[in-house]
Amino acid sequence: MSSTRTLIRGGLVITASDEIHADVLIEDGRIVALAAHGSGTAEGWTAGRTVDATGKYVIPGGVDAHTHMEMPFGGTFAADTFETGTRAAAWGGTTTIVDFAIQTPGGSLRQGLDTWFAKADGKCAIDYAFHMIMADVNETSLKEMDLLVQEGVTSFKLFMAYPGVFYSDDGKILRAMQRASSNGGLIMMHAENGIAIDVLVEQALAEGRTDPRHHGEVRKVLLEAEATHRAIQLARVADAPLYVVHVSAEEALAELAAARDKGLPVFGETCPQYLFLSTDNLAEPEFEGAKYVCSTPLRPREHQAALWRGLRTNDLQVVSTDHCPFCFTGQKEMGRGDFSKIPNGLPGVENRMDLLHQAVVEGKLSRRRWIDIACASPARMFGLYPRKGTIAPGADADIVIYDPHAEQTVSARTHHMAVDYSAYEGKRITGRVETVLSRGEVVLEEREFKGRAGHGQYTPRSTCQYLD
Repeated sequence: MSSTRTLIRGGLVITASDEIHADVLIEDGRIVALAAHGSGTAEGWTAGRTVDATGKYVIPGGVDAHTHMEMPFGGTFAADTFETGTRAAAWGGTTTIVDFAIQTPGGSLRQGLDTWFAKADGKCAIDYAFHMIMADVNETSLKEMDLLVQEGVTSFKLFMAYPGVFYSDDGKILRAMQRASSNGGLIMMHAENGIAIDVLVEQALAEGRTDPRHHGEVRKVLLEAEATHRAIQLARVADAPLYVVHVSAEEALAELAAARDKGLPVFGETCPQYLFLSTDNLAEPEFEGAKYVCSTPLRPREHQAALWRGLRTNDLQVVSTDHCPFCFTGQKEMGRGDFSKIPNGLPGVENRMDLLHQAVVEGKLSRRRWIDIACASPARMFGLYPRKGTIAPGADADIVIYDPHAEQTVSARTHHMAVDYSAYEGKRITGRVETVLSRGEVVLEEREFKGRAGHGQYTPRSTCQYLD
């Protein structure tokens, strides 16, 4: 049997709850045992492959619960396919993504889901699951929600933004929340007052304010806070849990914290772009600011401290990327002279684990909290734990050997995302992914890609594990 086994020796195993110098034994794609160094337990273990992790961290593969591979937006598509996007994710130490299938207005949830299954099938280098974007809340789609929950698509995203595209009014949001309350699903909310934002967009363009920085100015902090507050109250009326995506502003976070202080099942995620970038980037000259156009938008730098604090206090539980890359050349440029036509989205699936480790280096997070917000909490939030998000007997052998001392400079020249710029170009980071295993198979070995399209499996999810 030893030939099918892998033994990871000598590393510091870090999970959301523990740090222990231990050896890890893997068999048939699962973790079968851990043994503390010096306990003698591992002395009799034999394995066909032994990985030396001395001086390194042994951490669970990252779970990125918010990606948009091949997403259609504004007449174009996100630049990463499921093949290129999941390969880049693996390079960055992420071994599971949860992407968004999209219902077309007038179409069924099932049609949207099947379209995304077809995009991903046989293409992914790592495991994947789906959320469902609801563009059309009606009697038929509400019934379909029940069926999707039963088959492992247990979260549904609604938009208070983008009138005419994905927007749902308060009545539709309430109906979907009521349905989720009865079927165990989790409503994910893009919380921005899109109706009001559209007025401000129209006024800005009429006044000749067309540069990328105005994208941030019209999508006001107060309109994120107001929508967050409204979403929370609707969820209370429906007696439903709520997960607010890409929280970017201190005032919106305060609404979440107030709800959580009441004991309500309200959760929030933020993204690396809000922790490391700001409106200074949107204001970069020569249309360079277009690279940083996403929604919710980047905020003034002073919001960052509140978001870091929210991660430490668990008012924010998850850091996802909202990875939705558009090339500067030919895609972001569609909005020259009109910021409202710039495709919304940033590349980041490859950078998340490293950026958050940099926060550990800088003392903003503990090592265990790093693993919690990047691996364990997203797995629990979306019904994948403990199969994903931890290192424990019975878990999938999704494991990263991480060198906490290696230094790197982030650059589009060296990243693996299919996009022509990096949002973090030139940023120096301490820490780097060295080796990645997905279900026990080597995907990355000492910075050499060994993975393949089609290794990644679709992974059905249970309901949110914070609600059990």
